[in-house]
Amino acid sequence: MSQFVLQCLQYYGAAAGTVAALIVSLDLGRRWTGWGFVIFVTSSLALIGWGFLDDTAQGIGVQNIALLAINCVGVWRYLLGRARSGNDERAR
Repeated sequence: MSQFVLQCLQYYGAAAGTVAALIVSLDLGRRWTGWGFVIFVTSSLALIGWGFLDDTAQGIGVQNIALLAINCVGVWRYLLGRARSGNDERAR
């Protein structure tokens, strides 16, 4: 694998994770938070790819397998699942 592709995966994963964390931390409502988790999913996929294609980054790959599962739960909860009934004021 070329160093250029590995660096693209590494830096995309880092940048996307940062943007996603900002979106989720702003608590702008279910839809925004759900899209933040979608960005987290792309970040995890990039870092899994980088982690297993680069000989020195397997730990990042393993960590992001777990984070990918967590982020998929976030996508399900905030975008694909139904909003909780009742007093969910953040379901804007």
